[in-house]
Amino acid sequence: MAKMGSRKHLKRYKAPKSWPIHPKENTWTVKPAPGTHSIKDSLSLLVIVRDILGVADNARESKRLINTGNLLVDGRAKKDYKFPVGFMDILSIPRIEENYRILLDTKGRLTLHPVSAEDAEYKLAKIINKSQVKGGKTQLHLHDGRNVLVDEDEYSTYDVISLSIPEQEIKDTYKFEEGATILVTGGKHTGEIGKIQEIIVDESSKPNTVLIEKANNDTFLTLKDYAFVIGRDEPVIDLLEVNQ
Repeated sequence: MAKMGSRKHLKRYKAPKSWPIHPKENTWTVKPAPGTHSIKDSLSLLVIVRDILGVADNARESKRLINTGNLLVDGRAKKDYKFPVGFMDILSIPRIEENYRILLDTKGRLTLHPVSAEDAEYKLAKIINKSQVKGGKTQLHLHDGRNVLVDEDEYSTYDVISLSIPEQEIKDTYKFEEGATILVTGGKHTGEIGKIQEIIVDESSKPNTVLIEKANNDTFLTLKDYAFVIGRDEPVIDLLEVNQ
């Protein structure tokens, strides 16, 4: 058993609350490898295949399926069963013509939301920082760990870009501004959708917040870091089932 408690494995009862797995079904689960997403914000491919989709009965079958290269993350084949799949990633299984966008439900759990083949051709990525690089270009640092180089710096932190899959070319930009439609990714309002009514800048050391208005005219405050823009007037991704 000591071997099972290695860096690859994690006791289920210690798994993050964002993982949609039952803590008592098995003793161990597989944690995602370090990489594009943090452990808390991602699921390993093996957990997705075995525990969520149920297309394999055990770890051995799951590894065999993943090793065939028939699972695509953001349009690219991944054969590492520990590969981290996280928020807004697109998981595709061409053999059975199924595609999923990784979202958050109202309990903060990562959810595989079925999408059409057309919707699986792009993903949304939030700009969490940016830097200047040699040659006068700007490097955008995105929430999923990737970096994108742009010639003209017309982007701001907290903006969200739409990337084509698998080319990862910027197709559109959704500005973090009043009137934008957002999905809340943390706190007690996780998974809720609304529009930015006001961006509240606090000059003190307190985190900046945004006032969000829901469709029923209710309003609430959330941290600026939790507001993920998903469109201008309307969401550009399907969220209906996740937010029922």
